[in-house]
Amino acid sequence: MESLLERLSSYNILNNLIPGAFFVFFGKLLNVIPLPLDGVVERIFVYYFCGMIISRIGSLVIEGIFEKAKWIKYAPKAEYVAAVKKDARIESLLETSNMYRTCAGLFLTLGIVKGYSTLVELLAIPGCVTVVILLFILFSASFVKQTRHIASRVDAANKSTEGE
Repeated sequence: MESLLERLSSYNILNNLIPGAFFVFFGKLLNVIPLPLDGVVERIFVYYFCGMIISRIGSLVIEGIFEKAKWIKYAPKAEYVAAVKKDARIESLLETSNMYRTCAGLFLTLGIVKGYSTLVELLAIPGCVTVVILLFILFSASFVKQTRHIASRVDAANKSTEGE
């Protein structure tokens, strides 16, 4: 158990574990998450997985909306990579920014889950199948986004070493 907790980075704690724990806590208050969590290990896994879902919603939905609305604009990857070499604090600031995005995703997700559970009750529709399909779409889109991000970072890193 200790080695598992030691392997969690600050990013994983801030963007997965803590938001997941808050989601379960608020979900119980809103009567939408009736998860009986018995042990500490079970709780950590559930919190982490819920937090991972929330983080992906923040990354795909919140970030997507904010970019389209032109509320945020990212620096080009090559400039980011070069700047991080000069100012290590940028990575810490990005981690904090991602935590805020995840918190926005947390409250959006709580609203969606509350609305969804109300709809399932009113229409008596099977909720489990819909959740599985939505999670498949969410993580598939996250995979595509992450792969593109990695490719652009590789490209930016290669361009920054070419200019040296």
